[in-house]
Amino acid sequence: MAGVSDLVLKFSCGDQPGIVAAVAGLFALQGFNIRESSQYEDVSTGRFFMRTVLESVEGPKQLADIKAAFAPVAERYDMQWDLHDRHYKPRMLVAVSQWGHCLNNLLNSWKRGMLPVDLVGVFSNHEDMRPLTQWYDVPFHYLPVTAETKAEQQEKILQLLQSSGSDFLVLARYMQILSDELCRQLAGRAINIHHSFLPGFKGARPYHQAFDRGVKLIGATAHYVTAELDEGPIIEQAVERVSHADTPEELVEIGRDTEAVVLNRAVRWHAQHRVLLNGNKTVVFNR
Repeated sequence: MAGVSDLVLKFSCGDQPGIVAAVAGLFALQGFNIRESSQYEDVSTGRFFMRTVLESVEGPKQLADIKAAFAPVAERYDMQWDLHDRHYKPRMLVAVSQWGHCLNNLLNSWKRGMLPVDLVGVFSNHEDMRPLTQWYDVPFHYLPVTAETKAEQQEKILQLLQSSGSDFLVLARYMQILSDELCRQLAGRAINIHHSFLPGFKGARPYHQAFDRGVKLIGATAHYVTAELDEGPIIEQAVERVSHADTPEELVEIGRDTEAVVLNRAVRWHAQHRVLLNGNKTVVFNR
């Protein structure tokens, strides 16, 4: 089995003296040099977060061996941790309905090599995005759904996730609600995007509702999916200033552009292991 030379470690634990020294010492003994490291303490909870990029100075090593060597340190500090091959591209499955702005942005970034993922497929409850997806030579799966077939379609989604070996799911304006059970199975592995008016302007035509209220800022929020609709830990947000002169149609276009950019950032940071869960929040080491 081929070894790895570059690793990404991320973890969180209760803050106490000696954590960084213990981590650095262990990897020094394993023949790794620290290339990049970010740390943060949430003083409100006393929890410590760290992401470190490591490079072997002794040639490729077996990831399983390094995990086994690190396990006692992780246990000593009661860490929630992950250790990954830095060059592994996580396998991403995308869901979309009838709006393709977020999907097109993801496909374009992936095709140009700017999104560090292995895109394994796209599924939709509509056929609209089939031509776009197939133009990029990506498998497209049509999974129609009605109120009566909701449970059956959710099972097909789960089967597709398993058969494609997907590491995570991206809801690129997928306008169907995932079941509570599917949300639980995908905890920390499913990313959604929506406009940032929530909890205001719920339901249909939110930008028209915003126009009627004369809003001056519109934006987008990317977050992890939970059973509580649109309430998951936030990964990234952005806003754009608008004015009284913008029509509802112009607000929609500005909002869609913002949604595409925000979702792209969230997906990239997740794929690079830059996002750590912090209860209902996230810590994002994005620079």
